[in-house]
Amino acid sequence: MKPIIVFDLDGTLVDTAPDLLDSLNHSLEAGGAQLTDTNGFKRFVGHGGRVMIERAYAAQKRPLELVEHDRLFALFLEHYGQNIPGRSLPYPGVPAALGRLAAQDWLLAVCTNKTEEFSKRLLAGLGLSRHFAAICGSDSFAYRKPDPRHLTSTIALAGGDLSRAVMVGDSQTDIDTAKAAGIPVVAVDFGYTDRHVREFEPSRVISHFDELTVGLCEDLMAAANA
Repeated sequence: MKPIIVFDLDGTLVDTAPDLLDSLNHSLEAGGAQLTDTNGFKRFVGHGGRVMIERAYAAQKRPLELVEHDRLFALFLEHYGQNIPGRSLPYPGVPAALGRLAAQDWLLAVCTNKTEEFSKRLLAGLGLSRHFAAICGSDSFAYRKPDPRHLTSTIALAGGDLSRAVMVGDSQTDIDTAKAAGIPVVAVDFGYTDRHVREFEPSRVISHFDELTVGLCEDLMAAANA
């Protein structure tokens, strides 16, 4: 079986913040709540749109009944879905890195807490979906990150080797997921977190996708399997 690199999506492969923030504020405005900015977004992001709304309301100490939460989340999904890929763009070096890794016979996959439909539409709209053997979202299985089964099931679906796998993400959620699965994890330091990813103790931190090489991944897998 081939080695595999599994990527988070938002804040890792693609800068989706402008569109997610617009959709979050669309929902907050509909609920009569205060709008948020980029700094607030970084505190709320990580587990999908529903949790973003919940965290935004909690930060404002506003009650959020289930029926209203459902209504606002539906508005979020509608707004976001109508604008894919919107202003979202791959981070610098992403297309070249994916092509380079695929050319060296590595499997690539995506494991994200964005819905599978939106993930596939986003990657297709950006011309990146052809690189991935599997694109798995929050609704692809009965569990989601930080449950390690979300990651291990993605690897299985892609036909990858669990003992020769590396995760790449931008958040504590990604790092905790990979650790729970016993898989080394590379953290990018430009994603969506209000604390530096180094605090979450990933296997390695990178600042540009030019640093994500086969050699780096092989070294991390060797150390994990030692």
